[in-house]
Amino acid sequence: MYMILPQTLLENLELVAQQVVEGFIIGLHKSPFHGFSVEFAEHRLYNPGDPLRHIDWRVYGRTNKLFVKRFEEETNLRCCMVIDTSASMHFPEDPVRLSKLQFSCLAAASLLQLLKRQLDAASLALFDEDLHYFSECRSAQSHYRMLTHQLDKVLHTTPGRQTNAAATLHLVAERMHKRSLIVIFSDMMDDAEHVESLFSALQHLRYNKHEVILFHIQDGKQELAFEFEQRPYEFVDMESGEKVRLQTHQAKEEYITHMNEFREMVARRCHQYRIDRVAVDLSEPVEQVLHAFLLKRNKLL
Repeated sequence: MYMILPQTLLENLELVAQQVVEGFIIGLHKSPFHGFSVEFAEHRLYNPGDPLRHIDWRVYGRTNKLFVKRFEEETNLRCCMVIDTSASMHFPEDPVRLSKLQFSCLAAASLLQLLKRQLDAASLALFDEDLHYFSECRSAQSHYRMLTHQLDKVLHTTPGRQTNAAATLHLVAERMHKRSLIVIFSDMMDDAEHVESLFSALQHLRYNKHEVILFHIQDGKQELAFEFEQRPYEFVDMESGEKVRLQTHQAKEEYITHMNEFREMVARRCHQYRIDRVAVDLSEPVEQVLHAFLLKRNKLL
């Protein structure tokens, strides 16, 4: 695996995404996405040897006859990529490391390449304070090119706005066809007042029968381990502009404690709502993160 530089991404996102997919697709023995969604088709009379779990006991109670439910697997998946484009996602601003937003756009573009190969339908939602882009869900080649172009435009934007993930996720829950796959890329850096409404929106997605995957993206070195030189720093909130001056060694222990509590809370709530949370450290290459995640899905199917 080679290091992908931000400049390479800015020059040709689609090509880099294709290379990422080529790198990990060999190890996947079957589709990592097909098969999670099945729809009820019809009843038929029970035959000896049919699985008992498929018997419809309600029908038996009404008719005194054994019927089994027939299910029809959906051959085409509907998937929506939801990307947080708020100011905090532009961290870190580093010429040799991907920011959280750059990682998200590359990972989303790579998954779109995979979905395109499977002839599945995809859509894209981009949000900060508002839902500022939401495409239709289609499977045409031209549609996939348009989505990748939209991701490329995001890479060339400058940071500016704050986050309101809850409102966006409620809209996605309502607009997407039930039993869709919703893949969210975010650092979950909403302010404390909005945390409950954010999880309420995630619960709304699950209530509407969507499968939800959250790529929770953070920078391990600075955001998680708080590794800075021992000297005074002025920290600036990328979304509110609020500034604070401090000696990093004096705040490190308390900061790490609060950050760990936050991450544990997110993991706990995702488990509670049956959301597949993928903890991402930006020090890990995109292809490594996606490969490990997709191999895990292969084993679950």
